[in-house]
Amino acid sequence: MAILEVNHIEKHFGNTKVLKDVSFSLDAGNTLAIIGSSGSGKTTLLRCLNFLETPNSGTISVHDNVIFDASLPASENEKDLRKKRLHFGMVFQSFNLFPQYTALENVMLAEQLLAKERPDFKQHKKQIYAEIEEHGKALLAQMGLADRMDHYPHQLSGGQQQRVAIARALALKPDILCFDEPTSALDPELTGEVLKVIRSLAENKTTMVIVTHEMAFARDVADQIIFMDGGVVVEQGDAKELINNPKEERTKQFLSRYTQG
Repeated sequence: MAILEVNHIEKHFGNTKVLKDVSFSLDAGNTLAIIGSSGSGKTTLLRCLNFLETPNSGTISVHDNVIFDASLPASENEKDLRKKRLHFGMVFQSFNLFPQYTALENVMLAEQLLAKERPDFKQHKKQIYAEIEEHGKALLAQMGLADRMDHYPHQLSGGQQQRVAIARALALKPDILCFDEPTSALDPELTGEVLKVIRSLAENKTTMVIVTHEMAFARDVADQIIFMDGGVVVEQGDAKELINNPKEERTKQFLSRYTQG
């Protein structure tokens, strides 16, 4: 059953159409990889899902509920945007950790801020914060960072920082976890440790959308792949089938160039 449905999304920056009539769906527990050359619209699509950009047209639905419809007047206040963003956990290319906070504090921060809106917060503050701390510790342990919880970002490797960022994205229990080139800022020797974590999440049926240039990883881990070029979805389908036997000429050319490069 589809947890995410994206229909006819377009995004314009001035006279430039960066996304053109993009549609796809994603079943719960599946992983979707989005591939394509730089400038093909992959990151903009991800930013539209997370409401960092507002589409000019189209709809986005989660659990059959329309959370965005460009044809309807929409409230742009921060509270409404934050509510929509809770459906999507976001892991960026750069780690975006707060340097003044430890790994554990970075993971707990969003959940602590959200907890303050609970009607029982003042009455049960100590208990709520204790539960948030235990949750944060469990997530960092899941990332293989049980011994790095009290370290600050500058004391962590790039791979460790990205794993903290993944734990932080999981903290609010999003419906869909989104990755924007999660290994692009890492040295080759650190890439594997992050991909191992993402592979484990896929095996545990975490619903994910991953923008990536790691073709072998996309083929082996994703359930579906979308190939984008010039802001359009050129081809989409089963991951292994699309990588091994692409049908569209543009897909073939992209994969050929990538393999040669």
